[in-house]
Amino acid sequence: MSVGGMVSLMRGGIFQVIILASPLLITALVVGLVIAILQATTSIQEQTLTFVPKVLAILLVLAFLGGWMFTMLGNYTTNLFEMIPSMAG
Repeated sequence: MSVGGMVSLMRGGIFQVIILASPLLITALVVGLVIAILQATTSIQEQTLTFVPKVLAILLVLAFLGGWMFTMLGNYTTNLFEMIPSMAG
């Protein structure tokens, strides 16, 4: 396999990680920002107030997008396995 092919393979893997992780990270970011604003306005500094809503929101996003995420990961893995014979040559 050429260097260009290896770079393309690595780029595709990094792109898949970014695509699959972004819904969860954006959800955690938005929920954390809302909770931080709520804590700043009410002067409530409880640590579990930030942790529990983030976990619940991430679980909710996983429930809605989990099938899509596993399908994307499965397709990428299938493509990688199909490319193995061309890598050996």
